[in-house]
Amino acid sequence: MSDIIRKFTRNVPEWRPRVVPVKLKDATQEQLNALKVTPSNTKVSGYVLTLAHDVESLAVRSPLFNAIMYDRGGMSRAERELGALGASMVNHCIYCAAVHADRHAKLTRDTTVTDALFASGEEADLSLRDQAIFDFARKSAEAPPTAGPEDIEALRNAGLSGEEIFDLILSSALFGWANRLMHVLGDPVPQKVTV
Repeated sequence: MSDIIRKFTRNVPEWRPRVVPVKLKDATQEQLNALKVTPSNTKVSGYVLTLAHDVESLAVRSPLFNAIMYDRGGMSRAERELGALGASMVNHCIYCAAVHADRHAKLTRDTTVTDALFASGEEADLSLRDQAIFDFARKSAEAPPTAGPEDIEALRNAGLSGEEIFDLILSSALFGWANRLMHVLGDPVPQKVTV
């Protein structure tokens, strides 16, 4: 287990499942139907292929994931990624933290926020809005959650609308759950560098 990654990075690691993923060539029609709507609507990851063992859950999970993370309106995509990052950091989910930090940096074309978070965690020097988003996501993903009315008020004071706050609640809650599932199903391992 010494090759498991233990620190946060924007370099997305490989994810090694502990349960053998469904092979597309051997998938049942039900599994193929559930796999049609992948989280990013692009490729089918090893993680999603692992989740395909439970067709009923996957058929609900992927459209829900897409609606929470990619729906138009409300909170920006970059801020949803920041919410997912906050949840992933508090849960020590190296893989998800890397994915969401990388997406946040690409969407904003700036690594300042993720650099600060990875260097200083909760003590990072962020804008009022980013700090309120990160703090809420982190607190709502703790076990038990510690986010309260004062955190909602901090979000409002930072300029978030009710719709944006609701999107943040959804993105941080989604990853509070997804991180825990990912921890049990597999491990992040460094990408192999080919020369």
